[in-house]
Amino acid sequence: MTLDSLLVKIKLLNEDATIPFYANSDDAGLDLFSTTEAEIEPNETCLIKTGIAIELPKGYEAQIRPRSGLALKNSITVLNTPGTIDSGYRGEIGVIIINHGKNPFVVKKKMKIAQMVINQYIKASFIQVDNLSETKRSDGGFGSTGQ
Repeated sequence: MTLDSLLVKIKLLNEDATIPFYANSDDAGLDLFSTTEAEIEPNETCLIKTGIAIELPKGYEAQIRPRSGLALKNSITVLNTPGTIDSGYRGEIGVIIINHGKNPFVVKKKMKIAQMVINQYIKASFIQVDNLSETKRSDGGFGSTGQ
């Protein structure tokens, strides 16, 4: 392990499972692969299994994100983007895919279906106050800065 890498334990749950990998050395996302075959009709969702379970160290999470090529070419995306895999979860990673396209989309075994980004996070604590500091933006939201 180097300063820019993290050792993550992985368990392959069936013979169709593929260990995630980076397609390019500078990529942030690891490719995730399907162990499920499915046809997803337009405006429908499907849970696609990956056949893997991971053990992340405490203080880390994995985010499941869409693949831009599937989104652009087929209007396929991950429904709960980003999906979060917590460090305490040891079950199979599944990806909820939605078809926003006009045609059925066929998922095949060993197909790249999503990407997984592993991040370190900070735990927050809250303190209740009567007032928050003023800023230029203050409570302006949802389009308050213009087009």
